[in-house]
Amino acid sequence: MAGVQEYEYQALDPSTAQTVKGSMDASSDSAVATKLRAQGLTPLRVAPVARTGLHREITLPTLRKGVTAKTLAIFSRQMAALINAGLPLLRTLSVLSEQADDKKLQQVLVAVQGDVESGSSLSASLARHPQVFPPLMVSIIRVGEAGGFLGKALDSIAETYQKQAELHAKIRAATTYPLVVLIVAILGVLAMLTFVVPVFKNMFAGLGASLPLPTQILVAVSENMVWILPSLAVVMIVVWIWWARNRYTDAYRKVVDPFLLKLPIFGKLLTKMAVARFTRNLSMMLDAGVPIIQALSIVGQASNNWKVEQTVRDIQESIRGGRSFSAPLAKAEVFPPMVAQMVAVGEESGTLAEMLGSIADFYEDEVETATEQLSSLIEPVLIVGLGVVIGGMVVSLYLPIFTLYGDLAKQH
Repeated sequence: MAGVQEYEYQALDPSTAQTVKGSMDASSDSAVATKLRAQGLTPLRVAPVARTGLHREITLPTLRKGVTAKTLAIFSRQMAALINAGLPLLRTLSVLSEQADDKKLQQVLVAVQGDVESGSSLSASLARHPQVFPPLMVSIIRVGEAGGFLGKALDSIAETYQKQAELHAKIRAATTYPLVVLIVAILGVLAMLTFVVPVFKNMFAGLGASLPLPTQILVAVSENMVWILPSLAVVMIVVWIWWARNRYTDAYRKVVDPFLLKLPIFGKLLTKMAVARFTRNLSMMLDAGVPIIQALSIVGQASNNWKVEQTVRDIQESIRGGRSFSAPLAKAEVFPPMVAQMVAVGEESGTLAEMLGSIADFYEDEVETATEQLSSLIEPVLIVGLGVVIGGMVVSLYLPIFTLYGDLAKQH
């Protein structure tokens, strides 16, 4: 029974067109799906039962306008299952809106269902909600509608977003613990400066002895925490507001994106992430039959990196001029030489989409490995740094006591 765990599932009963919920023990989500199909059910959602206590995954609250890649993957997988099972589109949208866990997605699906009932196509209805359904997804659904393979197109979308969600989950899991340690360390230092140091300061004043320089600095900082803390809060709020307003502007991205890619340790990781996202999305779109020029435009917008977007524009100009896809890649700093070489082989052999998928697989594995290595490096550095800061503060607080004891010993 090694590796067996409990899974929650939602499935469709074709005989009644009703959703069925339950749980079962299995070795993987695919094993659960196989058992459900053997029972004559169409699996819609399969997920491990949420863990509690010490085994629960640490998550941090985030601000987001749309839905997560995991939510899009589940939605696409469910919709593909229903469409492939032969349910009409309106009935499919009704089932999905009823059982959607994400409230924002549920509200949007109700609106999409209304648009489809009014005669609009599915892709056009989804395109009216760009914060939930990215242009990448809408374009592939549009091609699937036109070619009569909507189910296959949705399966392709689900697979891509599932891989993206898994990659994000691994990065989040590797970076959450160091981030929590850092936050706790900052709060601990602020608490010592605000509450502990003043107690020692009053005690030192009663001794009447001169304080060592480290203690004087610590006491001075503590005395000024009355205005330092509010000032830090104001600065953080101002920076956050400025960042929220400017992070999508070309002027900001033109400076920040190249800078981030050149950072000593994090730059390589961000580069690998950018390459993995670009190649995965482009592979999916070419596989679905989207024309390459249109696919490049959409993938460039979805890359979330100014350097990649510039390279995509160069690739488009090269293709329009009858030149190769790989030549601009070879000149771009953000793409390693191996990517250009593999793309050139894909062009020559007529397997560009498959080659891009292979590149994406490779760099997703590289991102996972690099993230784990980075996490294992950050954790001891944070612990040592925390020990140095807290230990230094404690030593500074006790230095006057040691000095006073030494003076008393000399007198006797």
